[in-house]
Amino acid sequence: MKSFVKSRPMRVALLVAAGTGLATAALAQTVQDQSVPDTGLNIPKNLQIFGKRDPNVRKATAIVNDTVITGTDVDHRVNLILAANTLKLNEQELATLRLQVLSSLIDETLELQEAKAGDIKVAADEIDQRIALIAKNFNKSVPEFRSFLRASGSSERSLRRQVEAELAWNRYLRRRIGATINVGDAEVKSILKRLEAQKGQTEFHVKEIYLRANPEQQSQVFAETRALMDEIQKGKRSFEDIALARSEATTRAVGGDLGWVKADQLPESLAQASVEMNVNQLAGPIEVPGGFSILYLVDKRKVLTADARDAVLSLRQVSIAFPKGITEAEASQRVSTFASAIKTIRGCGEVQKVAATLQAEVVDNDAVKIRDLPPQLQDMISGLSVGEATPPFGSPTDGVRTLVVCGRTDAQAGDLPGMEAVRNQMEQHAINLRADHKLRDLRRDAIIEYR
Repeated sequence: MKSFVKSRPMRVALLVAAGTGLATAALAQTVQDQSVPDTGLNIPKNLQIFGKRDPNVRKATAIVNDTVITGTDVDHRVNLILAANTLKLNEQELATLRLQVLSSLIDETLELQEAKAGDIKVAADEIDQRIALIAKNFNKSVPEFRSFLRASGSSERSLRRQVEAELAWNRYLRRRIGATINVGDAEVKSILKRLEAQKGQTEFHVKEIYLRANPEQQSQVFAETRALMDEIQKGKRSFEDIALARSEATTRAVGGDLGWVKADQLPESLAQASVEMNVNQLAGPIEVPGGFSILYLVDKRKVLTADARDAVLSLRQVSIAFPKGITEAEASQRVSTFASAIKTIRGCGEVQKVAATLQAEVVDNDAVKIRDLPPQLQDMISGLSVGEATPPFGSPTDGVRTLVVCGRTDAQAGDLPGMEAVRNQMEQHAINLRADHKLRDLRRDAIIEYR
């Protein structure tokens, strides 16, 4: 059976499915091409517009092949996205989001209609199970989640429609498309050979916010990009929020996430920045063809090569809290005393004894990946041997603590994926391509009336 088929980006605000991708996955184009391609539509270069379209008119409802999408449907879905992602958008950004949601609802309607025509049915208990899973992801019971939806200006009905469309469309694709796809051994071996050739090459997991700028707008857009960077760095808005609201790249709907890419898959300026950046670092404004970009480096790795940050540690944390109202001088003295005591630790067997003299709390975790620790600690703890402790770290509100390394399992070099894993990934890619083509045909044949 084929694996779960991809869903449209706007829906992924709530329904998140994790998956692994081949190292050779292609990167979607992220920067607008400034050349004029041949569209085959015979459009004159020096054209004249007859009549006007008011850009301020936003039609919020539609009838899709006799199925009505109301303004309330749009409102509920928009509020669901805003609440799930804690977004705060201005009026222009909200209008853009509403148009994206309306487009997503139209696609859902077409998918449900096609699935129904193919005698595909989704039982109510299947939807209930998915709703329960979503509620769990929000750390809520189903009744609590229903209250959350109502308080957010959304509704369970809107979410159930979204879930039904996902399940019905994926079932339709598996039956009608998945059964017709068969990837041969020769194709799989070709992919494996290419992966082997790429072993040791560096890949970057990056996110991008791209703003288009024509020659007359260079200074203005540059300043605007710097202002957006400032908002991210000061914690006023997240990278993903701004990408969703402002980016003009094809990845805007997924928070600007480009996934894992190699340097040669990026524009030259972005490639150079990726090589020079550290993990969790922000860079920009970076001039790219047609505009400016903000780049965020989520992670980096070498293909099929062991990464020291994948080492699993057994850690023992020792921490003390600062009482409220403590002065800076008193806090400094406590940190100094704590640091001196930590230096006396000779292995994890002495942690409890030292902690008792400090009246400190001890917490154990036997399965911590180095890459899951804060960036400031990763390099520091990578160089520690078993029994050694980090220098004290913390904050005036959280107190001070140290981590003692009690055990370490180093990462093993990555192996080539198996034949079946590669075959499944290639079949999934083929299903996704045909699904896109099928939905495009449904849009082309649909009768859609906006009101």
